Amino acid sequence: MDIYIKNLTCTVTAEPGITFQELFSQLEINLKGNPLCALANGKLCNLSDRIYDNADVEFLDGTDTFGARVYTLGLVFVLSKAVSELFPGGKVSVSNAVSKGIYCKLSIGKEIDYDTVSLINERMGSIIGRNIPFVHHKAHTSQVTELMKEAGRDDVVRLLETTGRIYTAYYTLEDKADFLFGILPPSTGCLKVFGLEPMGDGVLLRLPDRNNPGHLEPFIPQPKMFGIFNEHHDWMNILGFSTLGELNKAVMSGQSTMLINIAEALQSRKIVHIADKIVERRNEGKGLKLIMVSGPSSSGKTTFSKRLSVQLLAHGITPKVLSLDDYFLDRDHTPLDENGEHDFESLYALDLPYFNSQLKDLLAGKTIQPPTFNFRKGGIREFTYPKMQLGENDVLLIEGIHALNPELMPDIPSEAKFLIYVSALTSIRIDQHNYIPSTDNRLLRRIIRDHKYRAYSARDTISRWPSVRAGEEKWIFPNQENADVMFNSAMLFEIAVIKDMVDPILADVPQDCPEYAKASQLRELLRLFKTIPSEKLPPTSLVREFIGGSSFHY
Repeated sequence: MDIYIKNLTCTVTAEPGITFQELFSQLEINLKGNPLCALANGKLCNLSDRIYDNADVEFLDGTDTFGARVYTLGLVFVLSKAVSELFPGGKVSVSNAVSKGIYCKLSIGKEIDYDTVSLINERMGSIIGRNIPFVHHKAHTSQVTELMKEAGRDDVVRLLETTGRIYTAYYTLEDKADFLFGILPPSTGCLKVFGLEPMGDGVLLRLPDRNNPGHLEPFIPQPKMFGIFNEHHDWMNILGFSTLGELNKAVMSGQSTMLINIAEALQSRKIVHIADKIVERRNEGKGLKLIMVSGPSSSGKTTFSKRLSVQLLAHGITPKVLSLDDYFLDRDHTPLDENGEHDFESLYALDLPYFNSQLKDLLAGKTIQPPTFNFRKGGIREFTYPKMQLGENDVLLIEGIHALNPELMPDIPSEAKFLIYVSALTSIRIDQHNYIPSTDNRLLRRIIRDHKYRAYSARDTISRWPSVRAGEEKWIFPNQENADVMFNSAMLFEIAVIKDMVDPILADVPQDCPEYAKASQLRELLRLFKTIPSEKLPPTSLVREFIGGSSFHY
């Protein structure tokens, strides 16, 4: 059979039944790190899988997005094994990505101190040093369910009871079995670069730098982000819906309306709390005039701002809104990125002198004519909005990805600004060892919105996503801890609601393009969810910003 090796841009001949690992060992492929998995005809595969027909194959290491996810899943399994060996009955609960690592809560019957973490770190190193293979299995779902029951993994049992699948894949690491949603490395010896730090009620699992896989990502303290994640996980635990199996069972038993009502009420309460804090700051008499709302792509900034405006109006405060997107430079003056493309994510894609001039005029009581940036006409400035002036009971609400960047308006004193960071920090987990990256949550939102309102295909949106993410890493995430408050826009139920809308859009991504692999991965995630009809959502729901039917005008 003929196999086209994308890493080498050449075709090789191999016997049917060869494993990807055997094929790699026969080739001279230079990767920055160990090979962790392979893409075959757009499908992510274990290196132990066999090839039986002609295929396009690409080997991936930890510098690739898919490879980095494989590396993380492998480390989670090693951490779980180390904890179970050292503390019989001890459990690991993988919560979320934070501080350039993965926060994992530990339940081991004792305090998590430096000595304990050092002991776990040492045991993980021992497991990795023995180069134990991760063995991939596939069995009847009923058999895997019994296996998970014996392992005390009720979270996985609940999930498997709702998937409706005949067969289910799982992995073993020596005598320890686990359900990991995804692909694992060939063996523990591939995972030599890792770190473990005490954090909260558990540990921060530190990961390799994707650009320099021989070194760890730098630790970046994110106490506010960590706090907002914990707040939502606490809410979910109280409600009894911390993992997907619990959510699916509730949907199957007809509780979806109740779930939506509770989740919407919790989110509304948070918005009310933020409005109250703004009023409290204004009453302190320190000249608060600006509310700055920032967040990454598809975080729900716009609907949040509209709902916050309603709450402020209820306090007798009138928000006047400016969008930073209306202050873009004309296309001819937009800065270029390292590839020579227009860098619309850059702070300097904005006309900063013009923005600051209008801002100072507003704060001085003058009337301005806000601009309108017309994207459809190729990126030109127009003036279609009514003139604006700030009255005594008015505040200026400025929304945009750079709203928390200190360089946006360096001459405005901090006491005049109230800073809010909005993001979709996924609150539902697949199970205790499998979290859903918040980037996947936001990408699903963006795919359905781009398709519905901008006539973009899923392929278009996925292809743009790496540059969007790079811009976020450079311009947004470094400033998120500047926020006075953080708001989690993710809803417990939202992937279950958008599932049937976004899946057909993803299904249109052709197999012969690079975006197919991500589309396939997202479709696999969607298949785990039971559907909640969108008709059950109220018109004010933040999710309607992406799926339509909102009572707000956008």
